[in-house]
Amino acid sequence: MSFHAKRELLATVAPRYREGSKKLKSIILNEFISSTGYSRKYAIRLLSSPLILVQKKIKRPRPRFYDEAVQDALKVAWTAANFIASKRLAPFLEELVPSLERHGHLELTEERRSQLISISPATIDRILKPMRSNGHGISTTKPGKLLKHQIPIRTFADWEDEEPGFFEADLVAHCGWSMEGSFLYTLVLTDVSTGWVECIALLHRSGASVIHGLDKARKLIPFPILGIDTDNGSEFINSDLIDYCEKKKITFTRGRAYKKNDQCYVEQKNGVVVRQIVGYDRFEGQHAYKQLSELYRAVRLYVNFFQPSMKLKKKSRDSGKIKKIYYPAQTPFQRLKHTEIAKNKIMDKFDLINHALDPVRLLKQIQVLQDALWQHVVLAKQTSPFNDAATKNVYDLKFQPPIGGSPHESSVKINNEDLIKSEIKKRRQYRKTKKPRVKHWWRTRKDAFDNVWSEVCKWLENNPERTAAAILLDLQKKYPGEYTNGQLRTLQRRVKVWRKNAIITYDDALLKEDPIVEGVGAWDLKAVTIGTSKSKEKAYSTI
Repeated sequence: MSFHAKRELLATVAPRYREGSKKLKSIILNEFISSTGYSRKYAIRLLSSPLILVQKKIKRPRPRFYDEAVQDALKVAWTAANFIASKRLAPFLEELVPSLERHGHLELTEERRSQLISISPATIDRILKPMRSNGHGISTTKPGKLLKHQIPIRTFADWEDEEPGFFEADLVAHCGWSMEGSFLYTLVLTDVSTGWVECIALLHRSGASVIHGLDKARKLIPFPILGIDTDNGSEFINSDLIDYCEKKKITFTRGRAYKKNDQCYVEQKNGVVVRQIVGYDRFEGQHAYKQLSELYRAVRLYVNFFQPSMKLKKKSRDSGKIKKIYYPAQTPFQRLKHTEIAKNKIMDKFDLINHALDPVRLLKQIQVLQDALWQHVVLAKQTSPFNDAATKNVYDLKFQPPIGGSPHESSVKINNEDLIKSEIKKRRQYRKTKKPRVKHWWRTRKDAFDNVWSEVCKWLENNPERTAAAILLDLQKKYPGEYTNGQLRTLQRRVKVWRKNAIITYDDALLKEDPIVEGVGAWDLKAVTIGTSKSKEKAYSTI
């Protein structure tokens, strides 16, 4: 029965229903429901209504402007940009989409490309709504009571420097569930003008470590550090750092005590860069320090070239309401190109680097380094009030093996279907830290992989991302009949121990061979080599 036929029946039956007895109403209602298929409550409301409104012409939904191909391409771009907000993603699509096409992750017609690049933030939110699904760390800032009078205060309202080089600095503690003992820190430096971010791993918190981190940062940042603004922690407020800044002609200022807004630029990066990528676990010792340093070498490229951020342009107050106007979202590298530094010849090198970088490949490398870092997590020895909150906030951005491909495939190229099914549905899942188990040090049978373990180690050194299942398949092909599927768990345990003792790092053998990076100077050449070299397929080595 059509809609109009149902309405005609309703106009005929409703007067009798309203005037009839209770028994007659029940009979009419049952017949009306059987004829129209309406639910009982809805039918009662229609029949009881005193007025039957004239039904307007049914408006069919307008045809979809963005077809499935455009929506799938948007999901790929969103994944490559690490699931950033729509207002940051929309203005960045004009640069991101050609990069993804250049490296074979997207294939679009001219019409669909123009649709994707011109898509609005609101439309992005509507398309991505079905795919969208915080904890806090421990503060370790201890006030430095002395020497404060020697360091001028700078509040959040005082930043009017258009010239790059004035940084906000802060330390992020990787203490996990407890502040006891020694653990790693990250020195985060954020340029106020461009948003350029540098993360430096530190073995411990002290004035000497901060100075060492600043020395390293000055070699990596492509423009000079003109000033730093810190909080009131004792690692910053000390005579050594004051003398260092005077010697290097760096303006040293500090924020007000207990006013985090004074360091709003770097506090934001603490969350969206360090906590999102490294997490809230506890890391100690040299192995974790080396692995964290290797992770930041890859993160430096991804954040500064492929993570757009919004910058406040104007703020006004009207009748108690604050209105904020922002510049279009841009990456730190894009902002850097609009400054005086862009006239330097070094920016020509950066343009080549930016053109050669593959965001999906770079994100894959970051995820491999994340997995290697998480092998060094220090677990809580006993139940702690911070375990449930702190250890559930480490993001696991692991890519699944390509659908239909070999599980040990070392290629970083990921097709659209894999990105949509594996990444968007499983993105940013929290990795839960389990209680430590008693180590099983004794052996009840002969080690089946003892004779081939050296060969397996070479495979892992060449491709650290290979899984134990893929290695077992190769062993079964090479040695027929010697290894069964039931031995997979044993091999997984041995590979897990290997990963825990290995430091996954960049291969810097081509540093002197790559002509693109010659003369870059202040840039981290090892990280650039991996992003630009096409003659080397293996991106990692093990030391």
